[in-house]
Amino acid sequence: MAFSLNKAQLIGIIGRDAETSFTTSNLAVTKFSMATTHSRKTKDGNWENETTWHNITAFGLNDFLKDKLKKGAKVYVEGRIDHNSYEKDGQTKYFTSIITDFNGIIPLDKKDDTGESSHGASFTESASAPKDENNAEDDLPF
Repeated sequence: MAFSLNKAQLIGIIGRDAETSFTTSNLAVTKFSMATTHSRKTKDGNWENETTWHNITAFGLNDFLKDKLKKGAKVYVEGRIDHNSYEKDGQTKYFTSIITDFNGIIPLDKKDDTGESSHGASFTESASAPKDENNAEDDLPF
């Protein structure tokens, strides 16, 4: 058997509050989107920010962690990259997700004097939250 590795590590900003549902075996499945931004130099020599949106699916999160996954919160996510497809209106739609669990998410917001999380990070001008996380695949270029 050949060795392989499928691992993603992201630090970014949550685009919308996490939503949790349960499987028939009562396993919590929490989904949210997060943005990562990097800078690149354009042909004219100026720097511009480019934002990438990621769909995150986390299994078995506890209530404490789920409460930290709010829009604007900064988080670290570690998991595996998963590619899937589904049929919609006779067409095959493809999407990519990061699959993780309780051990793969770390909230990075600092506490302020009141004990509340302070969302110090903000979206760049080029970033805007996707309209619907479940239908974010419709915006993909392929």
